[in-house]
Amino acid sequence: MRCVGAIIRDTEGRLLLIQRGHPPSEGLWSLPGGRVEEDETDGDALRREVREETGLEIEVGALAGTIVIGFYEIFDYYAHVIGGDLRPGDDAAAAVWATADDLVRLPLTKGLLDFLDDL
Repeated sequence: MRCVGAIIRDTEGRLLLIQRGHPPSEGLWSLPGGRVEEDETDGDALRREVREETGLEIEVGALAGTIVIGFYEIFDYYAHVIGGDLRPGDDAAAAVWATADDLVRLPLTKGLLDFLDDL
């Protein structure tokens, strides 16, 4: 299943993370994103998912990399905020700007920290 994720940093270098509110990975912290619908481009899906999960409007940048977890093939893109106000929504239980210390403290989705370390 094709999915997308957004790597978004603020002006202080913190990374935008959401806490998954539903399976898969309920309760774990991850990049905002989700499934690409049949009629969407990756960019369309990423803008929709970030808006639904965080309330933020983004501009999608370059592909950062891909990761396969089970039957999910996730295409992660760099992005930056162009509007909106941070608030969790849709299937996100919470949304935060995470520091490097937070990344090693929070329970992250499988493979996320290794993926970020490789960027």
